[in-house]
Amino acid sequence: MKKIIQLTLVFTLAASTLVAQFPGGGRPSGAGGQQNMNIGHLYGKIVDDKTGKGIDGAIVQLIGNKFDTVTKKMKQVILNTQITKAVGDFSFENLSVFGNFQLKVSSLGYKPLAQTVGFGMKMPPAGGNFQQMMGMIDKDLGNIKLTGDSTTLAAVTVTSSSKPLLELGIDRKIFTVDKNLNSTGQTAAEVMRNIPSLSVDIDGNVTLRNAAPTLFVDGRPTTLTLDQIPADIIDKVELITNPSAKFDASGGTAGILNIILKKNKKIGYNGGIRTGIDSRGKVNLGGDINLRQNKINLGLSANLNEFKSLSSSSIDRENLLTFAPNNVNTFMNSVNDGQFKFFRGSLDIFLDNRNTITIAANYNRGRFESEQNQRVDSIIKQNFSSYNLINNFSNREFENLGTQLSFKHNFAKNGHNISADFNFNSSNSNGSSQIKIQTYTPEAFVKGNPLLQLNNSTGDNRFYTFQTDYENPLTDDSKLEAGLRAAIRDNSSINDQFRFNNNTGKYELVPGISSRYKFHDEVWAAYTTYSFKKGKWSYLLGLRVESSNYQGTLLNSKGQDSLKFNVTFPLSLFPSVFTTYKLTDKQDLQLNYTRKINRPNFFQLMPFPDYSDPQNVNIGNAGLQPEFTNSFELSYNNTYKKNANFLASLYFKHTSNLITRYVYRDVNELIPGDSAYFSTFINANYSFATGLELTNKMAVTKSWDMTANLNIFSSSLRADLPGEQFSNNLVSWFGKVINNFKLKKSWSIQLSGDYQARTVLPPGGGGLGGGRGGFGGGGGMMWGGGPQTTAQGYNLPRYGVDLAIRKDWTWKNGQTGSLTLSMNDIFKTQLFQSYSESAFFIQTSERRRDPQVLRINFSYRFGKFDASLFKRKSTKSDPSSGMTDMMSQ
Repeated sequence: MKKIIQLTLVFTLAASTLVAQFPGGGRPSGAGGQQNMNIGHLYGKIVDDKTGKGIDGAIVQLIGNKFDTVTKKMKQVILNTQITKAVGDFSFENLSVFGNFQLKVSSLGYKPLAQTVGFGMKMPPAGGNFQQMMGMIDKDLGNIKLTGDSTTLAAVTVTSSSKPLLELGIDRKIFTVDKNLNSTGQTAAEVMRNIPSLSVDIDGNVTLRNAAPTLFVDGRPTTLTLDQIPADIIDKVELITNPSAKFDASGGTAGILNIILKKNKKIGYNGGIRTGIDSRGKVNLGGDINLRQNKINLGLSANLNEFKSLSSSSIDRENLLTFAPNNVNTFMNSVNDGQFKFFRGSLDIFLDNRNTITIAANYNRGRFESEQNQRVDSIIKQNFSSYNLINNFSNREFENLGTQLSFKHNFAKNGHNISADFNFNSSNSNGSSQIKIQTYTPEAFVKGNPLLQLNNSTGDNRFYTFQTDYENPLTDDSKLEAGLRAAIRDNSSINDQFRFNNNTGKYELVPGISSRYKFHDEVWAAYTTYSFKKGKWSYLLGLRVESSNYQGTLLNSKGQDSLKFNVTFPLSLFPSVFTTYKLTDKQDLQLNYTRKINRPNFFQLMPFPDYSDPQNVNIGNAGLQPEFTNSFELSYNNTYKKNANFLASLYFKHTSNLITRYVYRDVNELIPGDSAYFSTFINANYSFATGLELTNKMAVTKSWDMTANLNIFSSSLRADLPGEQFSNNLVSWFGKVINNFKLKKSWSIQLSGDYQARTVLPPGGGGLGGGRGGFGGGGGMMWGGGPQTTAQGYNLPRYGVDLAIRKDWTWKNGQTGSLTLSMNDIFKTQLFQSYSESAFFIQTSERRRDPQVLRINFSYRFGKFDASLFKRKSTKSDPSSGMTDMMSQ
């Protein structure tokens, strides 16, 4: 199977060609194709020629062609008539995007005005910017002055098409989740497994080019984890490999993973319900409803997701620097069972054609129980000396609230706008775990009393974000952008460790291994970018300034301050330069540079040990410094034929003060007279990462399209560890293939597979957390699972294949349904193995989790399914627009 996946890594890519169906007005009313193209929107303001004030009561008529069923010919008719409001606003919706219209305006005391308006620019080349064209569907005619002269407005190009699974741009990839069959009924962690360029480990931790990306939701930071976001509420995922100065400088060695949640913009009402069950008897339920009428757009959704995760693992460790050869072999099985509920609501208030207020909120609550059983065999001088049986039972509950309030004003000039928003995210969790360690002789006789340990933990996180953005297209070929941002975070954690006293028969607090901690973190930023064109050259120049302050506080048993430390990161500049050369209408070449920072997080800084695993103790390092990365990328994009696209990117990253793990041996305060291995973080000297990423999508046949992604990279790392120097160099590669087949009678199949060659363990935290090991965040579950992340090891090769089949139905009155059957890791080949070493031990591990889980899901949608009205006031505030707009001009 490994050879099959390797051989099928053929490079193909498709940028969906958006094809116009039939000229406007040239088809009888009721023809399906023309009805679906009635998505145009024209609006503006009628003002006095001298004062510039809006005219109340002006009569505005829109005249166009309509098919006469009697004469069988086209004839001119009045399509709509409106009377302007006090401010002079008018708005015409549900217009055909093909053909021209006559706009006639009259008002008492003013000369009548007539002018031609419409949507009729040239068709874009294959692979054209889909999002930019969606924004152009919405046309602001500006301030129309009632004088004797008519002003001819420029026409607009509009095309429409269903969104493809994957859109490839020279600066980002956009993945449409609805088109992905394998993640139906699951969470965002499973969505990431089917996105090119992303590698996902056994715990759902995500890496991009062997580093952890920064997670955004709707363009803003979040306290949610990937396994807390239902896949069914996600519209699309943006992957930005080298963000410009407009985006956060934090994140360092990787890019941005922006999850955009669904937000319906259709006139009228529509909604849907969905349900599913897996082979372990766990169900998922969900529903949504949207109402768009007049100045209000209201959306509500609710989801319930249950899960049951099974995993098994083994670890073989050879301990060095001991009085005799010493081996420890560990065998483990675990069961994780739980559920979470997700509720979301959003309200758009269109004050007028140019001013919009948006209020959105989501609430997430869940719980889970986990039981882990281990057997640890001790071998001394090749003789089996004893073994431990370890039982760890834990339960945890979490709660997450996210809110957003935003305002956007569009000026009369298209693309000229200013926006401001406030985001608040809150999460808290609490839980407990009970650990029992019993030692046995080789003959299975009990050896001494068991070690009984109890852990009670709580965590609380508050995240405030304030942001304002300004955009001004100075000319047709230049644009100025600027913004301000403040991010403030408050976090507290209590982790109390108790040990059972056999003399008193009670659990007693062990202060030396317990921790009570809180921190306050602030990041202040400002940015500006200037983009312009000169012939075939396009430029985007940007500069971001950031300053941050971190304050950590150790609390005593009464919750009062007892010890503080501050880490202030000085004012730093983060430039970005993007240069694009248009080789032909179908080919672009881009070179870009950015500087980024990766500040150590709460758990990496917290200087207190976590004894939840007595054999592997984790502890932070309050002396960590931020790491800085200089990133270069050269990209080539070629839409070489219809529905085919090839993207090649050569990248280089140099990181100084790289944050990486370090393992040392010290006294175990949990067991007097014993020692333990402590895993902490240090700043390595530097690291280099160089790679070539190739992505290709094409239609192999009319019913089969294939996307293939290959990333070949070299990692080099050097660290001056206490008492030794260490370096790690390795060339590796990662590949992924996604096949989509459209069969007869609305059947479709998706077959995807990935292969990860041997690779250096990723530096830092090991990936963007998404697995159940980090479920709920904060307090107690802070270190997650998976292999040790250190400069002293590597992951072994792995591969896997997923399969999904779907049947779609379309009924009357806009009703649709779909039934999806899917299975992950169908050949049970996803075995995660790693090797790590230090001056104290050599260790190999392997782990398998949740292979061959069968899922069946059904969804039903109702309401009006005409194409959406893509309002400029809405689409321009969509985080997906970004810098693609300029680079594709």
